[in-house]
Amino acid sequence: MTTNPVKPVREGFHTVTPYLITLDVDGLIDFIKRAFDGVETFRTIGSAGGTHAELRLGDSMIMLGGNAQTSPMPCMIHLYLPDVDGFYERALQAGATSIAVPTNFEDGDRRGGVQDPFGNQWYISAPYSG
Repeated sequence: MTTNPVKPVREGFHTVTPYLITLDVDGLIDFIKRAFDGVETFRTIGSAGGTHAELRLGDSMIMLGGNAQTSPMPCMIHLYLPDVDGFYERALQAGATSIAVPTNFEDGDRRGGVQDPFGNQWYISAPYSG
């Protein structure tokens, strides 16, 4: 086995990076910023004319893109954030609907879930002392 001296991912990224496809890139970016304190780090128009954007959520990155000709591909994302109840409420205020109210689970996480206006489901978790 040889060692490759080139870093396998760009700075700030991890091995797995979710990529959400939506018809409304601007709307989804706004939702992620308002609901989860997402920070937009990059945005461009790609060669096919669609928008590509990158946002930081905590210590991780998420990519998203699309245009009017794109078929949206909703997904489910699990977030670890410091205040499950607070971010759950912020997501509702940003236009999400509730999937599951925050609850303490036997695995040691407090977890709640929402669906954003674009069809993506977001589960918000944090460890709890119970």
